[in-house]
Amino acid sequence: MANERLRTALLERGTTLAELAEAVEVDAKTVERWITRDRMPYRKHRFAVARLLGVEESYLWPEAMTPAQTAAVSETEIVAVYPHRWAVPKDAWGRLFAAARERIDILVYSGIFLAQDTGIVRVFADRADAGVRIRILLGDPDCAQLAQRGIDEGIGDDLAAQVRTALVFYRSLRRHENVEVRFHDTVLYNSIYRADDQLMVNAHVYGSFASNAPVMRLREVPGGTMVATYATCFEAVWDRAVPVES
Repeated sequence: MANERLRTALLERGTTLAELAEAVEVDAKTVERWITRDRMPYRKHRFAVARLLGVEESYLWPEAMTPAQTAAVSETEIVAVYPHRWAVPKDAWGRLFAAARERIDILVYSGIFLAQDTGIVRVFADRADAGVRIRILLGDPDCAQLAQRGIDEGIGDDLAAQVRTALVFYRSLRRHENVEVRFHDTVLYNSIYRADDQLMVNAHVYGSFASNAPVMRLREVPGGTMVATYATCFEAVWDRAVPVES
């Protein structure tokens, strides 16, 4: 039986068998067997193919791992858990973003603590100049969802003011190529800070500031699904967000 999911993913992205084979460092005939005979690739190759095609490994090869194996592997994606965002070592944020070579993604309502950090903003500018794509999602200061979050935190309109202040701090950064800022109007259950295959996920707790809520530090591993879940969330919000005008 052929692997039609893999075949379709290749067609959708315009990737040839030869291109995929070169990218994951295998023979083109091997890739052909993955498709036409539904041969199961080695784990490192499954991970590389899924990442290249932008889909989850479990979608391309649903039977590759049992639920128990997936759960065990996903647990290894957890690098650290902090009881509060303020408990994250200050230099951890700078090291996270400075290590990025491909992408930096940020999904927040205001993320004012980052925008006010001139050192972090300089890191963003440096990474953008090095070719790293930087995407920042801020809450639309005029949307109902952000207004409700302000009420829930007990700060009312101050949250919308923080978003506008963050834009001021990002003014010079937005002049750099590879930097995009958009407004979103989604209900956020977590803030997401991503640098390549590493994430900081800051939970949102009703009635509590995000700075007082827990943070998970994650790192993507082959076969894990936690990082992929949050990455998919970011993409979904990004796709429906509105670019911030200059």
